[in-house]
Amino acid sequence: MDDGFLMEVCVDSVESAVNAERGGKARGIAGGGSRAAGQVLTPLSAGAGRIELCAGLVEGGTTPSMGLLQVVKQCVRVPVFVMIRPRGGDFLYSDREVEVMKADIRLAKLHGADGLVFGALTEDGRIDTELCTALLAVCRPLPVTFHRAFDMVHDPLVALETLISLGFERVLTSGCDSSALEGLSLIKRLAEQSSAWFVTSGFFPPGGGITERNLQRILEGSTASEFHCSARSARDSGMKFRNPNVAMGASFSAPEYSIKVADVAKVRTLNAIAKNIL
Repeated sequence: MDDGFLMEVCVDSVESAVNAERGGKARGIAGGGSRAAGQVLTPLSAGAGRIELCAGLVEGGTTPSMGLLQVVKQCVRVPVFVMIRPRGGDFLYSDREVEVMKADIRLAKLHGADGLVFGALTEDGRIDTELCTALLAVCRPLPVTFHRAFDMVHDPLVALETLISLGFERVLTSGCDSSALEGLSLIKRLAEQSSAWFVTSGFFPPGGGITERNLQRILEGSTASEFHCSARSARDSGMKFRNPNVAMGASFSAPEYSIKVADVAKVRTLNAIAKNIL
């Protein structure tokens, strides 16, 4: 942590990972190699303290490729937590999907993940304790975050006690609402209940819809020492020739020639707001 708080930025590209960590500070990589092969690192001050690496942020985040993990690890030095989610949609997984998740965890550990992020529920909206226990065993000794599957549970207070007893290091939540601001009262209540278990204020990083406009209210209202955001902006594609009749995805997907990346200015602004509060 830096000055008592930590900003985690979820990213789905190398460019976003570098922007999130550096907050715009220049850095060079000599010869295209790894850190040991001539990477020049600058001091951290305005960027993320941790990265959550995903694919498919338009679906809430899915498991990234191991190639993406490898290159991100070469380009940043803050901890990289890897999303383990084999598909978008709900968090009720089949036996074959569970095998995919276990395989992805092993590969992520092999390729340098500093932590893992997953969540699993039963059909009635409770924490799937059996599956979570099995996946945690594969993840260890790395720290593990239970992701926003928590926001889909039937009873968040019961789910909280379950996750603490299972040994998760943190729970990402929007307070079971459309955004962390809307769910702020529940986030505060969860934090108060978790204090009885001697859980730190970093156990509940608020996440979901966090922007420069609402971060101050969320941090002041939640007593959190961590927060989770994407800090993204859209930038135009470099493509000169464009076919307006074809899109590589469903109708709800992002525009074909618009790319969302972590925004240096947003990262710096969010960090500055948090430092002023905490």
